[in-house]
Amino acid sequence: MSADPAYPSVADAMAAVRTGLRFLAAADATQMSVQSQAECLQDLERADAISMAVRASVLSAFTAAQGYHGDADYSARAWLVHRTRVTPGAASGHTAWARRFLTHPKVVAALAAGEVSESVGRVICRWTDKLPEDHREDADQILLDAAAGGLRLEDLAALFAAMYEKVRAEAGDDDDGQALRDRSVRLATTIGGVGVMHADLTADCAEAVGRVLDALSAPAGDEDERTQEQRYHDALQEAMRRLIGANLVPERAGQPVKIWAHISLADLLRLDGSSALQEEWTAELRARWAAHRAAAGEGAGLEGAWLNGDAAEAIACDACITPIVTGDVNPAIIEDLIRLCVELDRLDANPKPPDSLDSSSSDTTLAREALVQAIIGKAVDLLSGPGGLASFLRRRQLGERLGGPSVPLDIGYSENVPAGIRNAVMLRGRHCEWSGGCRQPASACEVHHVRHKKNGGKTSVKSCVLLCWFHHQIVIHRWGWTLVLNPDGTTTAWNKNKTKVLHSHGPPARAG
Repeated sequence: MSADPAYPSVADAMAAVRTGLRFLAAADATQMSVQSQAECLQDLERADAISMAVRASVLSAFTAAQGYHGDADYSARAWLVHRTRVTPGAASGHTAWARRFLTHPKVVAALAAGEVSESVGRVICRWTDKLPEDHREDADQILLDAAAGGLRLEDLAALFAAMYEKVRAEAGDDDDGQALRDRSVRLATTIGGVGVMHADLTADCAEAVGRVLDALSAPAGDEDERTQEQRYHDALQEAMRRLIGANLVPERAGQPVKIWAHISLADLLRLDGSSALQEEWTAELRARWAAHRAAAGEGAGLEGAWLNGDAAEAIACDACITPIVTGDVNPAIIEDLIRLCVELDRLDANPKPPDSLDSSSSDTTLAREALVQAIIGKAVDLLSGPGGLASFLRRRQLGERLGGPSVPLDIGYSENVPAGIRNAVMLRGRHCEWSGGCRQPASACEVHHVRHKKNGGKTSVKSCVLLCWFHHQIVIHRWGWTLVLNPDGTTTAWNKNKTKVLHSHGPPARAG
């Protein structure tokens, strides 16, 4: 953290905090006495509470000043994800405390004093948020005093319940309105597509869900060894399957359920009698697609479900299927390609035997990087388009069912972005392709011409990128940022006066 002239001690204080924590992290806890271990754990909880209070104060001020706009982010939460590398869930937790800094000042003050833990403070805020605004501050103080007096969490819950019922009776209010406002369901997916669900259900919704789960979760017989939780899971899946099977699910955005069948170029080359090298290549690419599935899981289902094997075959029975052939850039061959291009250029200019060529190079670093990008671009061009190798393999190897004519991917100038190009850009990006990082899903994004159409920009896959409304309409067209799409699929962006340059990250390097 850089020192602020008005607060010259901030940097020193942060440095001292980091030094102390590093000392504790390096200490051998097994050499401490049990008493020291207990005291350390208690102090760490107090330190966490104080740290959260500091973060809430700074983040509240940062948000009020819209400091995140300086890095082309549209919110403090997005800035935290992209600049501090925390998870979206952690960023949401931090921004929630920034709001509580204004709405629950007494709770934040108790955190800063180390009088209450962060988790208990969060619960108190969640409870008192259910009260009318003019009752919250007093309720916060009562609960904080009770917590300081040693009341356990369940006792605090009973105390708040009594306060809540009293306030509700005085106001003549019922519980339905607040429960309706608090209703929520969140479905997140983890590695392998496994889901985690969190929900706050209204009373009538909870009753309906309970009835369905009870009806469909009965044990199948003496041999049924599933736990109740497992039977409830299977009942939920069965309920969803029956709902879909009865055609009671409306079309999404006016379109039926679609399946994009991703087929790597490696798999198309996997013929009978293929070499061990092809087998290894195919296995490696399949591992990469597994990584895509895992990464998509962090988007809370916004990028669709990534299935393979039996699960994919089951759901694809009556779905609309479109094959997508994907190529792969191998950075390991770049050096050979550069050497061959340089040798070819020298031979054309002054033919000599290969062994007499001067191996020295006067290219600057920037010129060499430009050459690498150009060669990658040409290599990718060989695979794309109606007459490219990927299209030929798709039409020849997939058979009659999926071997239809190719969709043109590069049509030059067009007033509108054709569906074929739009779909290809969406499938390549899967979310906003802003260089600084953005997880807005493809369904919420627009197609942006890297070179504006008014300046002769072409409507093609390699000339378009996927950007959310904020980064497209505000950052690019109003704030004057520039974004370029590199041939290797990464993007680079810089602001109007070129004081900030952002780079996206390419795919992981090939193992081995």
